[in-house]
Amino acid sequence: MVVGPVNQLRSLLLPILIGLVVGGFNPWVLGATGAGIVALLVNGFVTWRTTRYEVGEDRLEIRRGLVRRSRRTIPLERVRGVDVTSTLLHRILGVAVVRIEAAAGSAGATEDGKLDAVDIAEAERLRRVLLHRREVLTGRASADTPDDASAPSGEGGGTDEGIVHFAVPRSWYLYGALSLGYLLTPFAVLATLFGAVQQTAGEWATDAFIDWVRDSDRSGLVMFAVAGVVIIVLLMPVFAVVSYAITHWGFTLRERDGSLVAERGLFTRRSVTLEKRRIRGYELADNPLERLRGAVRLRAIVTGLGDAAGRSVLLPIGPRSEVEAVVDRALGRYTGTLRRHPRAALVRRLLRSVGPPALAVAAAVAFGPAWTVVLTLALTVAGVPLGVDRYRSLGHGYDGERVSVRSGSISRSQSTVERSAVIGWTWSQTLFQRRSGLADLQVTVGAGAGGYTAQDASLGASVAFAADVTPDMVRPFLVDPRP
Repeated sequence: MVVGPVNQLRSLLLPILIGLVVGGFNPWVLGATGAGIVALLVNGFVTWRTTRYEVGEDRLEIRRGLVRRSRRTIPLERVRGVDVTSTLLHRILGVAVVRIEAAAGSAGATEDGKLDAVDIAEAERLRRVLLHRREVLTGRASADTPDDASAPSGEGGGTDEGIVHFAVPRSWYLYGALSLGYLLTPFAVLATLFGAVQQTAGEWATDAFIDWVRDSDRSGLVMFAVAGVVIIVLLMPVFAVVSYAITHWGFTLRERDGSLVAERGLFTRRSVTLEKRRIRGYELADNPLERLRGAVRLRAIVTGLGDAAGRSVLLPIGPRSEVEAVVDRALGRYTGTLRRHPRAALVRRLLRSVGPPALAVAAAVAFGPAWTVVLTLALTVAGVPLGVDRYRSLGHGYDGERVSVRSGSISRSQSTVERSAVIGWTWSQTLFQRRSGLADLQVTVGAGAGGYTAQDASLGASVAFAADVTPDMVRPFLVDPRP
């Protein structure tokens, strides 16, 4: 009765405040505001009274609604994951949100279910019961195995904490200053505030801002703008560290009941459960700033995972050595080396990074002012190390158990998948690649992004590589198959 109205009131808070400021203590404004709050409270009461759920032997049923009733049935054998999330409001009230992710039905519609504001102990009980019964229905567990349905549990844990693979130390929060996404947090906040004001106040806010700029002293306005930009730039690392800490506060990765459970968050506490049997590999990602400090991020490559960007995180940004140690303990690490790609791939990388700005230099010399020539020339020179770094990042390898592919520079990723997860290979060539004897080799897997590409690899060497990984799949199609 509290969570729903408060969440809806949050989205209406800014319009209500602006209405009160603009309209003053107008009786109509106050009456409309009061009527809206009463309507939210009534809606919360009706939602609480009409929402019911039942866990049967083979299905979960959720019923809600008074005027417009809905009944959602989720077969338990289709359940892929059960996540428990608690915002700050939920944690104050001692409740949580249970999200049930299920495979899509025959019509392609999702069967996901959501139970908001469930008691924390009940949320943990539901997760254990649903996952256990799913295992029983799919034949991976015995019906006689207890599911601890009545066992008490606390927030984010339960009585059985399982094996704790890693708990992020506070010193890791400083790595937030290396992430481009976290560094841009101040600009994202300003854009959000500007958009909210623009949508709420409309032309009135725009006209007021224009009038303020027109009436202000030009020199003072420039100094104010420059000072604001400098302050924001100086505060970018601080905002980045704070954003990182809020998102990944108390990050813990543990293994429990055949699943990896990742818990994180300061204000919003989120617990994501990933079955190990559905994890087919992992991905290490970094950017140039992170590479300078030897830091990477870790994500899981999982079959049938919705919201992969948020739910597949196994570790936030941290030292590569410690991240790889966690991979070794929890999943099994790729132990081979990566094969270098031909020199022709370096030429292609340099042409892509230097070619466009070089054309811009020629255009600037012919038609542009002097400052455009300097700018485009600087971009051309900067393209050389970028192209070299993109080439040095290319690589692919096989260690007898796992296939690994790496590419990228500004955003570099190394994806590693189990050999058993490989379901196909795709070679593609452009006209220029054919002339250079190169090809893009995509490792097709039924998980994650669906495929991972070794860019600009040697065509002949990539065919031999694929035949070495999956000989039964590739060698029947070779003109001269070798044992």
